[in-house]
Amino acid sequence: MLYPTDTVYAIGCDLLVKSAVERVRSLKRLSNDKPLTFLCPSLSGIATYAQVSDSAYRFMRALVPGPYTFILPATKLVPKLVQNPKRKTTGIRVPDHPLCQALLQALGHPLISTSAALGDQFITKDGTINWEAPALEHLAKQVDLVLEDGLPLGSQVSTVIDLTGSQPQLIRQGAGFAAVAAWFTD
Repeated sequence: MLYPTDTVYAIGCDLLVKSAVERVRSLKRLSNDKPLTFLCPSLSGIATYAQVSDSAYRFMRALVPGPYTFILPATKLVPKLVQNPKRKTTGIRVPDHPLCQALLQALGHPLISTSAALGDQFITKDGTINWEAPALEHLAKQVDLVLEDGLPLGSQVSTVIDLTGSQPQLIRQGAGFAAVAAWFTD
């Protein structure tokens, strides 16, 4: 499906349906060694799918729900098809968007969530996405379901933070960065 999040429109599917995950990879032209992010409804949902240290938990608790993707060690419940195969890590978000939360509640488990931008040509240097109506229309024809919330399209990708080490590491600056900038300045 194509759906809005608290950052940008995303292509997504049920985390537990392998054929759907493979279809998302095909639409995005992603190889199997490229990890996929998924959405959880809450911080407790993250702990089901990732190993969360006490310090990582405290860090995330201050930020969720919100526009942050956390890289964490994956548990055995995370399908290998969505993990980073070399590091056994996964990217997880808790979105602050009512439609995403409703989808997660109705499904009862996580959703794959990858930006609907097809290729890096849509992402600008400042981490925003340059949406073009023809690109979204083309993508809408390739998915089974398109959900809209009537709000303007989001244009800024999530801030990605690696919490696998002893200190948070900034991987990508995006939406919500101002709230965490102090953690990453010298």
